[in-house]
Amino acid sequence: MNCCNTSEHAVVILTGAGGGIGRAIAVKLASAGMKLVLLGGNNLEKLEITRQEVEKFSSCLVLPGDLTDTAFLADGVRKAHQHFGAIDVVINNAGVAQNTAFENVSIEEYDRIMAINARAPFFLIRNALPFLKSSDRATIINIASVVAHAGYPQQSVYTASKHALLGFTRSIAREYYRDNIRVHAICPGGVYTDMVKISRPDLTPEGMIMPEEIADIVYFFLANRGNAVIDEICVHRVNKEPFLI
Repeated sequence: MNCCNTSEHAVVILTGAGGGIGRAIAVKLASAGMKLVLLGGNNLEKLEITRQEVEKFSSCLVLPGDLTDTAFLADGVRKAHQHFGAIDVVINNAGVAQNTAFENVSIEEYDRIMAINARAPFFLIRNALPFLKSSDRATIINIASVVAHAGYPQQSVYTASKHALLGFTRSIAREYYRDNIRVHAICPGGVYTDMVKISRPDLTPEGMIMPEEIADIVYFFLANRGNAVIDEICVHRVNKEPFLI
């Protein structure tokens, strides 16, 4: 199938759009004619930058708020559908990293990481599901991590959350295949984003994946929507250890 038949003018809900991978995805999809709903986040300055970039190409609705609040997720989905009249794609990109020794992880840190990385995607998709079932191009893309297949020191909760996200993705991919909903997971290795700069200040962009490369993969899924139950792609540079996200 070509992209004009499968993705042009699709309505996309995207989390974590304030920068990095999320902003790159938003701009890439907008440049292909898709309409964007930037859901969640409270850094209005960063969201505004993304909105301006998106609106160079397409329509954009910004709905800032707390992704850990299930009422916000439900209201966001309702407003997205009310504004654009459809929901065709959900992309769970928002994530929180970790650089804490296992024995020092607090209950608060555990709850926050699991809530954003695993719980929010679960309930966002559940709220969007009735609208996705009505779409002829329904697609869910969850941005997981290479740590969904491995584990690194001082990333115990982050690793657990991404394992949870990948397992959840695999399950619903098969559960909703016959409803014509395609579900994909992308598991990047080292992507040079602000989150990585904070968590791993010792890393440099040389040899790392750039956010635009992940955006290209997302676009490929949407422009070439096929019959796969799940397409799970792990991406990392062969000359670098894939430390984080």
